[in-house]
Amino acid sequence: MCGVAFDFDDGNIEIIRKPGKVRVLEGAIWDRQDFDLDYKHDVHIGIAHTRWATHGAPSEHNSHPQRSNDNNDFVVVHNGIVTNYKDIKQFLIKKGYTFESDTDTEVIAKFANHIYNNQPNLKFRELVEHVIQQLEGAFALVFKSKHYPGQCVVTRRGSPLLVGIKTKTNLISDHIPIIYSSKEVKKMPLSAKNSLGEDRWDLRSPLSRQNSIQITTTDDNEDLHPRNGLSTSAVVGGKLARSQSTTQFTPLNDDKVVEYLFASDASAIIEHTNRVIYLEDDDVASVEEGLLTIHRLKRTLDDSSLHREIITLKLEIQQIMKGNFNSFMQKEIFEQPESVINTMRGRVNFENEAIILGGIKDYIPEIKRCRRLLLIGCGTSYHSVIATRQILEELTELPVMIELASDFLDRNTPIFRDDVCFFISQSGETADTLMALRYCKQRGALIVGITNTVGSSICRESHCGVHINAGPEIGVASTKAYTSQFISLVMFALVMSEDRISQQPRRSEIIQGLKRLPDQIKQVLEQDSHVLDIAKELYQQKSLLLMGRGWNYATVLEGALKIKELTYMHSEGILAGELKHGPLALIDKQMPVIMVVTRDPVYVKCINALQQVLARDSRPIIICEDTDTETQKYAFRSLKIPHTVDCLQGILSVIPLQLLSYHIAVLRDCNVDCPRNLAKSVTVE
Repeated sequence: MCGVAFDFDDGNIEIIRKPGKVRVLEGAIWDRQDFDLDYKHDVHIGIAHTRWATHGAPSEHNSHPQRSNDNNDFVVVHNGIVTNYKDIKQFLIKKGYTFESDTDTEVIAKFANHIYNNQPNLKFRELVEHVIQQLEGAFALVFKSKHYPGQCVVTRRGSPLLVGIKTKTNLISDHIPIIYSSKEVKKMPLSAKNSLGEDRWDLRSPLSRQNSIQITTTDDNEDLHPRNGLSTSAVVGGKLARSQSTTQFTPLNDDKVVEYLFASDASAIIEHTNRVIYLEDDDVASVEEGLLTIHRLKRTLDDSSLHREIITLKLEIQQIMKGNFNSFMQKEIFEQPESVINTMRGRVNFENEAIILGGIKDYIPEIKRCRRLLLIGCGTSYHSVIATRQILEELTELPVMIELASDFLDRNTPIFRDDVCFFISQSGETADTLMALRYCKQRGALIVGITNTVGSSICRESHCGVHINAGPEIGVASTKAYTSQFISLVMFALVMSEDRISQQPRRSEIIQGLKRLPDQIKQVLEQDSHVLDIAKELYQQKSLLLMGRGWNYATVLEGALKIKELTYMHSEGILAGELKHGPLALIDKQMPVIMVVTRDPVYVKCINALQQVLARDSRPIIICEDTDTETQKYAFRSLKIPHTVDCLQGILSVIPLQLLSYHIAVLRDCNVDCPRNLAKSVTVE
């Protein structure tokens, strides 16, 4: 579902919403006969949204933006979930409001309208602050109102939100000060300087045709900056009344303008700008007459920063384009030879067999003294933890616990000050993982983040961490992030064992395996056409079982998850050692079975499980090493992968399953990049 809200010629807000893809919305806009697309507005603020349905079935009235009434006085777009929306809805119904959608977002727009009707003199930003104080759950919100023309207010709690800054000229500073409520700080004498000692805050905007801007101090009843008691504000075009402390306006050239873009992810705006500000929970950012300000209701113990940094991203627009591939997921699968190199780049010295993880090197002595390692994640990130637990136990010689973030929180798991907790998330915004991080941090544990997104919440709230450098991952089903998370955790294990003489032969074997890995991944990808042939035999099935053991247990869990996500088939990853404890009852000649069998310490046990499957007339598809002709004899179909060191074999064995899930999804006419009901970043519990 998608929709857009923008200023119409008569000063009102026009909303166009459609179920389906963005191209449907685009067609609806071009088909409108009452639009003058050449008309030039004095203000340029519009909000748009694409989403899967969380509350209510996919339909036009359940699409965003949601509105407050038939006049579109307030419109809102929303990522996340409001857990107490039913209580607010009942309150509004008693006040005479009627609802047209099944969403939790509509109550936000109507509640904003209710507050405005009772307190029409509030500033837009203050009104939004009143609204969010009543909301529970996780949300990123963007507000627009015809009562506040030329203004836009955004806020977040639990869901990611960033501000893109587009300008042709350099900004006067790479930080934006935070403005706190005057009730939380002591008032100090006013000065004409801003918090950085500069006379002017030179962020310039095209929102007005008269482009002039000036920092002004405010009267005593305004908000104060906590560092020096100042509130700084900018006025564009001289439209606001000036106090006695306001100095003369300074004209600016036409090229000295700024555009502000709000988005949940940098990939959405990278084609326009690479300069962004990542907002934090309970930040309220407001654009009013060309000025961007960031407010907070009150200062908390966690507020260590008095500003938000403007970050320059290194993301390239070419990285998020499909190129010659049919989908982003296919592109990302085939990018894995490069993504694993990028994960190791600058960290692995193959000649000296040394590993340096700059993000955690200062904390290694503390980690070595810890009581235990806890590795916490969800979905694919959790599978990367399962895949590397054995090598972490072997090389660190520490107890290693692995946890699903949601279950970890449900149990109120005991955490101690000498624990080290790893939080693995591709987006760095996964709600359950982030909540678990805060739970552990409150109890004094050392927090290590493993993420793919610079500036994400997990990245900012961790004590230290590793950026996996996999590059942008657009497809909802994670592929290259899994293999990069896998390698990052293996590299951590290698760092932990670098001073142990007894482990040097093992470390050397693994490092040389890492060196060969990119070329071996290319060999696996060359079997794409063979995987397609197998997919054509399987895509009409209703269920699929995957079995593995030891190093390959995580592989079958991840493969089964990919098949579920993309193809909507039932699939299950089974530990081969548990076959006789129930799953064997499912095996017959009609049940497709995929087994991962490699030459490792559990090879004989896997062959025993394979024999039991064959005895039930099953025709297994076996993923095995290309030199293992003995195992290939048992296979109805086989997918061959190169041999590597045992702890890295899971990287090679998972790629055929990624390709298989992709091809089955295409054959079943499923949306590969955007599977139904799923989101790339799971920002709600």
